[in-house]
Amino acid sequence: MEEILLKYGINPNQKVASISAQDKLPVKVLNGRAGYINFLDALNGYQLVKELKQATGYPAATSFKHVSPAGAAIAIPLSEKERKMYFVSEKTKLSPLATAYVRARGADRMSSFGDFISLSDVCDVSTAKIISREVSDGIIAPGYESEALEILKAKKKGAYTVIEIDSQYEPCVQDERTIYGVTFKQDRNNYIPTFEELDNIKSKNKNLPEGAKLDLIVALVALKYTQSNSVIYAYHGQTIGVGAGQQSRLHCTRLAGDKADRWNLRQSDRVLNLPFKSELTRNEKDNVIEQYLSDNPEIDMCESWQEHFTKEVKPFTREEKKEYLKSISGISLASDAFFPFKDNILRAAFSGVDYIVEPGGSLRDDEVISCVDELNKVLVFNKTRLFHH
Repeated sequence: MEEILLKYGINPNQKVASISAQDKLPVKVLNGRAGYINFLDALNGYQLVKELKQATGYPAATSFKHVSPAGAAIAIPLSEKERKMYFVSEKTKLSPLATAYVRARGADRMSSFGDFISLSDVCDVSTAKIISREVSDGIIAPGYESEALEILKAKKKGAYTVIEIDSQYEPCVQDERTIYGVTFKQDRNNYIPTFEELDNIKSKNKNLPEGAKLDLIVALVALKYTQSNSVIYAYHGQTIGVGAGQQSRLHCTRLAGDKADRWNLRQSDRVLNLPFKSELTRNEKDNVIEQYLSDNPEIDMCESWQEHFTKEVKPFTREEKKEYLKSISGISLASDAFFPFKDNILRAAFSGVDYIVEPGGSLRDDEVISCVDELNKVLVFNKTRLFHH
């Protein structure tokens, strides 16, 4: 049996912690000392990006926090606005893998602060340089270019956690874990979404563009490794709103929708042209933007926040934000289980969702389909539930 001792368990008072395998472990810690949650994030995240590349053919990356993705993405080139909102200079050359990570990190930069990164491919220098400037706890990848590894080893004063995983590793057919002295066993969830299953369209509107199909696949793969209940909004090859771990599906839809709204609002000229003082870091700018986009900007935009700008900035009022969001469309949404009521559809439509995939199987499927038809949206039943606990 091979074993790796960890810093501690989920909490520091759980001092004795390790991971092990009957034969050889598929992972090596190349730098730093990993913790229990680090490996939970790493192993879930790597499965996500491996399957995302398998499903789409694109290099993939994910930014994990507390065993759910803050963001996940594939390597679709960035638009000019996306570069600006992600603080990536036009002069910065990005490899496809680096592009995927910029998108994954940019999906929800506040939540990604201190993330654990998973990459589908060997980490190159371009990706390592992008990672080097972000606050992150660690990374897992199937390999590292020598220069990229040295860049990563220098993070956190040499303590940055770097894990290498065997890309050829095949896990056991059953998952097993112990809770309160009781062992649980189940077949591994080997489902990977396909473009073909998106042909099962239940709405009157059958117009499902190729770009939307790609976004639905991204959302479905990410859902598989998001703590349930979960709903994910996606656009342009990345998640833009993750609603994880809520007991109510409507609360998932609201939470993910609120995040998607902020992602879209960050691309408004009002935000892209904020006159930040030159000494602000990217993380400080993220904090200022978060306050600027608050639901109560007149209250939260106090004088202390104004001090971060070179000139006075008017609040982005609730009415102005609502008006801006009316222009948003083409967003895709996936749910890990069926929508029991049409209220989820109505909330999603507010955030520009036009394309929806869910398993179906609710007693109120007809009610949900009718609501979708009234709004002229597209609804697909993929017939597969994706709970993750």
